[in-house]
Amino acid sequence: MDDSASLDTLFREAAGAIDAGDTGALERLLAAHPALVRERLTAPGDWLRDRVNGALEGYFRAPYLLWFVADNPIRIGSLPANIAEVARTIATAAKREEAPELQAQLDYALALVVTGRVPRDCGMQTELMDALIDAGANPGDGYGALSARNLAAAAHLVERGGRLTLAAALCLDRADDAARLAADATAEDRQIAFAAAALNGNAGALATLIGLGADVRAYATAIHPHATPLHHAVDSGSLGAVKVLVEAGAPLDARDRVYDGTPLDWAEHLGRGEIARCLRELAAKSVEDGDG
Repeated sequence: MDDSASLDTLFREAAGAIDAGDTGALERLLAAHPALVRERLTAPGDWLRDRVNGALEGYFRAPYLLWFVADNPIRIGSLPANIAEVARTIATAAKREEAPELQAQLDYALALVVTGRVPRDCGMQTELMDALIDAGANPGDGYGALSARNLAAAAHLVERGGRLTLAAALCLDRADDAARLAADATAEDRQIAFAAAALNGNAGALATLIGLGADVRAYATAIHPHATPLHHAVDSGSLGAVKVLVEAGAPLDARDRVYDGTPLDWAEHLGRGEIARCLRELAAKSVEDGDG
């Protein structure tokens, strides 16, 4: 590590160059301080900690510099117009320096991009995905994009060689592919697809999966496993998806494993007024019928 400046100070300066889209300054920093692409920031200062809250103890723990290109977690809420070039600049330097865990750096940066709101809302998600995939990131299975409701990103991952899953085929309305994949789908494949369809409020896909034997009572696997499909449908805001699940026997009293809330609790917290009213009525009817 360079003795003339702490890694935290260098990361702060490099992050500023990323945010400004200043590839010249970034290239100079990376050439002078190779640690920026080789090491993780294990002791971030308040400049970062104050902006991303608890993410540094969670999914953004000890970040690599490349991960900053996604603005996920959100630090500034925007990306420079040349963010793809910025990502290529960092990836090129990392390859030049034979950075450790380079594949992990690239793969996780891509995961942050496809699940991020800022790249999508800035209209730069696809270009940034391409820059990272071209640099060697693995397009993967697209579950992250589906869980974040970034369907365009999920579709682009498939176009770039990612695995087409039953979940993606259903959520992207690729009926022929879904029928083909359903024939050999495992129980886990169906439950992952069930969670993805619920999160994206896709009532038709939910009905299809119920017909294939998906368990409406089971907690999700691989995609937000802390909650049931009904919780996820509530989160999506789709009353149609909620009704499909309830009519198939989804439990109204199931509690998620993080907040200990029922689907009705979620609806009230998220301001899903119409869904909340529907769930209250169904709960009252269940009591009247002696099911509660």
